[in-house]
Amino acid sequence: MLSPKEFMHTSRLNENWIGFKTIVIKETMRIARIWIQTLVPPVIQMTLYFLIFGAFIGSRVGKMGGYSYMEFLAPGLIMMSVINNSYANVVSSFFGARFARHVEELQVSPMPNSLIILGFVVGGVIRGLAVGILVAAVALLFTHLHIAHPLITLSVVILTAVVFALGGFINAVFAKNFDDVTIIPTFVLTPLTYLGGVFYSISLLPHLWANVSKVNPILYMVNAFRYGILGVSDIGIGVAYGIIVLFIVVLFAVCEWLMYKGVGLRS
Repeated sequence: MLSPKEFMHTSRLNENWIGFKTIVIKETMRIARIWIQTLVPPVIQMTLYFLIFGAFIGSRVGKMGGYSYMEFLAPGLIMMSVINNSYANVVSSFFGARFARHVEELQVSPMPNSLIILGFVVGGVIRGLAVGILVAAVALLFTHLHIAHPLITLSVVILTAVVFALGGFINAVFAKNFDDVTIIPTFVLTPLTYLGGVFYSISLLPHLWANVSKVNPILYMVNAFRYGILGVSDIGIGVAYGIIVLFIVVLFAVCEWLMYKGVGLRS
């Protein structure tokens, strides 16, 4: 027999788990329901990257990091798709919930803010990984990929998806209209991704610009993922993990604070 206190604690845990699971299921169903918007466009976009930069131009580039340019390019494009889609899923979904005033129902429920955040983040991670898997399948049509370090590959891609899902959550909190949802991806995320070692090795850059590139956090994520697949990297893997985990801790704390204060959520 459980004591009344233990019974209440167990009931609260069950309620929280049901609430968290419901958000995750809703997010997953949303991705599946509008798959022609959430899954198809990024795959088509990455296929064009493979064709233009890999097949048409890559043969003239030669080897990079000891691999053909197509092999070097593939991990970067996979990670690029994961970053963009994990961010896009959360920013659009949570802003949509704000716009439709669904968030208010979540806030008045006994569910902790941390689980609300995690529910949306898991949805972003699911979409990011789903698109990443599809892009990896496309990559196999153009080149052969042998995963050198499976655990590093899997952990880096999941942690990176969490980072940008949290970033999308923060963007959604501050967005005042649908135009604001696209500002950060267009003017911040896209330039940082293109300059994050997706298409080139920073060893090709002059010393000054190579050091400037190291300020870009996406460089560490892309290179850590490339190390997991190819076994080569421009940066230390330990440093990459440290930066990724630091971003997760800081961004999650910011999300918690924003939810606690009700920034952008209360009329």
